Amino acid sequence: MKRKWLAGMLVAATTIAWPGPALAEDVAPRPAALVADQIPAVPLDMVERTRPYMEYRTASFVDWDPKSRAMLVSTRFADTSQLHRVATPMGQREQLTFAGEPVYSGDYAPDGSTLLFEKDSGGDEVNQIYALASGRPQLLTDGSSRNSLGPWSSSGRMLAFGSNKRTGLYNDIYLMNPARPESARMLIASTGGGWFPIDFSPDDQLLLVFNYVSVSDNQLYIIDIAQGTSRKLTDSSKPVGYDGLKFAPDGRLWAASDDGSDVKRLGIVNLETSLFEPVVDEKIWDITDFDISQDGRWIAFEVNHAGRSVLKFYDMQSGRVRSVDGLPAGVISGVKFAPWGELGITLNSNQTGSDAYSVNPETLAVTRWTKSETGGLDSAANVAPELVEIESFDGEKMSGFLYRPDPDRHKGKRPLIINIHGGPEGQATPRFLGRDNYLINELGIAIFYPNVRGSTGFGKRFVALDNGPWLRENSVLDIGAFLDQLRGDRKIDRKRIAVTGGSYGGYMTLASMLRYGKRLKAGLETVGISNFVTFLENTQAYRRDLRRMEYGDERIPEQRIKLEEISPLVRASEINIPLMVVTGANDPRVPASEAEQIVAAVRANGQPAWHLLAENEGHGFRKKANGDYQFWASLIFWQKYLLEEE
Repeated sequence: MKRKWLAGMLVAATTIAWPGPALAEDVAPRPAALVADQIPAVPLDMVERTRPYMEYRTASFVDWDPKSRAMLVSTRFADTSQLHRVATPMGQREQLTFAGEPVYSGDYAPDGSTLLFEKDSGGDEVNQIYALASGRPQLLTDGSSRNSLGPWSSSGRMLAFGSNKRTGLYNDIYLMNPARPESARMLIASTGGGWFPIDFSPDDQLLLVFNYVSVSDNQLYIIDIAQGTSRKLTDSSKPVGYDGLKFAPDGRLWAASDDGSDVKRLGIVNLETSLFEPVVDEKIWDITDFDISQDGRWIAFEVNHAGRSVLKFYDMQSGRVRSVDGLPAGVISGVKFAPWGELGITLNSNQTGSDAYSVNPETLAVTRWTKSETGGLDSAANVAPELVEIESFDGEKMSGFLYRPDPDRHKGKRPLIINIHGGPEGQATPRFLGRDNYLINELGIAIFYPNVRGSTGFGKRFVALDNGPWLRENSVLDIGAFLDQLRGDRKIDRKRIAVTGGSYGGYMTLASMLRYGKRLKAGLETVGISNFVTFLENTQAYRRDLRRMEYGDERIPEQRIKLEEISPLVRASEINIPLMVVTGANDPRVPASEAEQIVAAVRANGQPAWHLLAENEGHGFRKKANGDYQFWASLIFWQKYLLEEE
C-alpha cells in the first residue's frame, strides 16, 4: 500500500519524501463513526492498491443443525460477521442473521427446533440472547443487563445462562424455557464476575457451574436443579485450571485440567471425591479443547504444540489415541460433534485462511465445508511462519512466530514489526494474517509474534511468571531478549524495527518504547493500558477482581506505588519515538480514557501521537469499514515512521 505519489515505484522500503495534504477528491471517505486526530487523509490510490487484501472473508464453524445435518458457520458478507447455514460441504452459504452488530456464536436446541444467538451493541459487551423465529430475532433477555449464553439441557426444555440483572455487576446463573422467556428464574446468586454455566448432566438433574478466578484458578460447582442447592467440587486452597469440561453420556465428568501437572491433561473428575484422574497425558503440551460424541464412543481433543494445533481422537472402548494427519498446519478451534458422529472444527492458517471442516472419527477423513474468498489472491502464496526459540535474560526459554517476506521478491535486509499479543493470558499462534499479509507480501515487512512469559500454552508455571506488579516488567525484558536475537538476524534491518500490540499488548508496546526506544523506530498500540491504577479503577467493576489477580491490587498502598512506577503514563515524557493509538469509545475492558491520557502526555512532550477513535466500537474494531480504515491509517504511519530511512 502506497500513496498516489508513489505510483510506479517498486514496492520496497525506500527513502520517501512525505508530501503535503492530498486533494479532497483524491482521499478515501472516512467512516462516520471514526475520529482521526492528527492522522493524514487516506489517499484513494492506497485504497485501490490494497483492495484485494481488504476483501478476504473467513468462516468459523459454530454448530450442527440436528434437523437438516447442515453446518452453522459465522462469516461476513457485508460489514459484520453473521450466522449462515451451509447444507453440504462447499455448498452455498445461506444467511440467517442480519444484525448491524457481529454475531459470532449460536446454539441449536438438541432437536433443532430453535436457534439461539447473542450479540451486543457497539462493542459494549452487554450481550443479549435472541431466538431466531421465522427468520426474525426474538429478544429473550431484558435488553439492558449483560447476559451470556449457556448450555441447553439434554431434553432441550431448559437453557442455562448467566446474567448480571440482579446486581448490575456479577453473573448469576439462570434457567429459562426459551419458548417462554418469562419463565427465567435465578438458580444461584454469584459473588464475582467469572461465573458461567457449563453443562447439564445427561439426566438434567445437575448443572456444572464454573467460576473463573484467574487463568490458573477455576472453581467448579455442581448445582442440584430440583433442590436449588450447590456443592463445590474444587478446593479453593489448591488452584487448578481447566480448558474444557463436559459430561459424557454415562454421567462421568471429563475435563482438560492441570490438576497435579504443569500442563493440562484429559481425564475424569470424580463427582463424589472431587479427585481428578488423568487418562490422556501429552507430557509437555496442553490439551486445550475437547468434545465427546453423543454415543459416548469418541473424545476429540486439541493439543497445543507451542501454538500449533494437533487434533486427536481418544477411543473410549479401546483406549487408543490417534492423530489426524489430513489437516493443514494451523490452529484448531470450535471442536464439536454432530449427533450423527461427525466432528466439526474451524481451521485457521496463513496459507489456507480460516474455514470450517469436518472429520470422521472412524476413518479420520477430513472434509472441507467452506472455502472463503481472499480478494482474488491465492492464500497458499502467503508465507508460513517459522518458530523462533530463545533464552531470555534469566535463562527462561520462550518462542514466537516470524513471518518473513519472500526473499526472491524483496531483496536485502527487511524492516520488522514486533506484534505482541494481549491477555496477558493469550498466545501468539500461526494464524491467517488477513490485511497484514499486505505488509509482508507487498511491502516486504517481516512480522514477529512473540510469546513472552505469562503467555498461555506453555504450562501453569510459565503463565504465572509475570503475575503481580513486581514481576510485570520481566515480560518487557523478554522483548529485549527477542530484540537481541532479531537484530542479530542478517536478514533483518536492525535500524528499522517497530512494535505494536493490543490490549495488554498495548501496554507492552508502550513499555517497550520506553525501555528500547533507541532500538525502535515507532510504536502503535490498540486499546492498551497506559496506567495500571487508572485502568483498574475504571475498568468495568465485574472485571476488576479478575484483573487484580493478574496485575496487582491498587487498593494496597505498596502495590499501588509499584503499579504507578511501572505504568507508561508516569514516564510518558521519555517516549521519544512516534506513537499511534487506536481506541474504541465503548470499550468496557480498557476504557478510552487510557488512550486519551497517553496521547495527551506524549504530545505535551512534542512527540507525534496519532489517535484513531471509533465511536461505535469496543475492545477492538469488529466492523469491516472501520477495520479497513484503521489498516490504511496504520499503513500511513508505518510508511512515514518505519519505512523511511534516516
